[in-house]
Amino acid sequence: MTRSIRAAIATAAAVATLAVAAPAQADPFDPRPGSDGAGDPLFPTLGNGGYDVRHYDLSFDFTPVTYDFTGTMRISAKATQDLSSFNLDIDSLAVDEVRVNGEHAAWTVSPGRSGQELTVTPAGGLHDHRPFEVTVTYHGNGKAKPVGAPGWRHMSDGGFVSAAQSSRADTFAPVNDTPRDKASWSFHLTAPAGWTPAANGTATGTRPAADGRTTYDFRLDAPMASELLGISVERQTLLTGRGPHGVRLRHYVPDDQVATYRPIVERTGDQIAWLEQTLGVRYPFDTYGMQIVRDGYGDALENQTLSLFGPNWFKNAGTSTTYTNVMIHELTHQWFGDSVTPTTWQSAWLNEGPAVYYAALWAEQQGTASMEDRMRTAYGRLDAVRKTDGPPGLPTALGGFNIYDGAAVVLYALNQRVGRDDFDAIMKAWLIEHRHGNADSQDFVDNAVRVTHDPTLRPFLEDWLFSTDNPPMPGHPDWS
Repeated sequence: MTRSIRAAIATAAAVATLAVAAPAQADPFDPRPGSDGAGDPLFPTLGNGGYDVRHYDLSFDFTPVTYDFTGTMRISAKATQDLSSFNLDIDSLAVDEVRVNGEHAAWTVSPGRSGQELTVTPAGGLHDHRPFEVTVTYHGNGKAKPVGAPGWRHMSDGGFVSAAQSSRADTFAPVNDTPRDKASWSFHLTAPAGWTPAANGTATGTRPAADGRTTYDFRLDAPMASELLGISVERQTLLTGRGPHGVRLRHYVPDDQVATYRPIVERTGDQIAWLEQTLGVRYPFDTYGMQIVRDGYGDALENQTLSLFGPNWFKNAGTSTTYTNVMIHELTHQWFGDSVTPTTWQSAWLNEGPAVYYAALWAEQQGTASMEDRMRTAYGRLDAVRKTDGPPGLPTALGGFNIYDGAAVVLYALNQRVGRDDFDAIMKAWLIEHRHGNADSQDFVDNAVRVTHDPTLRPFLEDWLFSTDNPPMPGHPDWS
């Protein structure tokens, strides 16, 4: 090899080494505002884009009777784009200060469709894929008229409970109020002596606060959508117990009604065991309980790990056990809706359909009602509702018959089509595959086809979910 050839080879090798060693050119920093909505089909401006919340840490100091409160929300998030600004959902909260990564940030509050938008502009912007911290300090009054619907429920003793579904968590704290952005939570609720705070998750202790008040700490490690926020301050008594395989049970009932409600809440452990056996899947969290209020709220709501009940459900508890149906309904939601959460509100049937279906199955096994009779009646009504309010998988609004009994009819039809064993396998696989995540109607259809290896279930389910006419009910050609 000649000297000139050796020199050429050495030069080429050096150039190649430099080329390998040279760092790849970084993408240019291009900060833009995050969107002021998550694009939900039913609530286009609910939630926000440009970031993903990983953890909420809420400190909330409440004064009963006057309803004054102060709050500090600390949010750990990760940018999903280069951000020049981003939004949080709030409603009727008076913002005092906003910091991003410890530095003062500019902020504005503007009207939104369901509440208000808090727009935060951090100094220098935020880089895509980078974690960041937001701290918002604020104050307000729980009886202030919100821009959107109310989330506060006022008790006659001067306390409150939260009923945040579907978009009212922002009346208590700044949040990214879309079901697709689930996060873990910590709560630090402060109240005067004689008042007991409650929150989602596991109670981790109490500590003294200023002016003789006490702070109660809670932690929820499993991710939760903000619409499942369940906080309260009342004159209430904590009742504890253990459920199957050590699940911690904690219930909150009015101080002066413990004897009335203790036998009711003590049914919870057996109900968890029944659902675990029926679904073939363990209860998805490490704690569960009921919160029964004295007044001021008349519905029932599946706040994650702490379902909320108005007292009217139990007024005949001394003579009937039909109240257990609503207990099963809200408990079922802990699997369907809380652990497995719809990606958008358009798929809310995935919450309510199973809750209605399994509550009806419970009632039938208790000998208090017929599943077939209920489904036949609902099937007859559903056809007209499909045309006015949309089919179960494409509702025009929340809260309608189509996503409750109508969605249960869809599940009943699926059971009739595939048989009980395959139906149970479909529901079990759904809960395991999407545990603590998000999924939508198409994911459910895919799951059914995959579990049964039956591609004809795709058009079958799509017809039941999206058609404006009732399909024929399998096994019941006489139903119309």
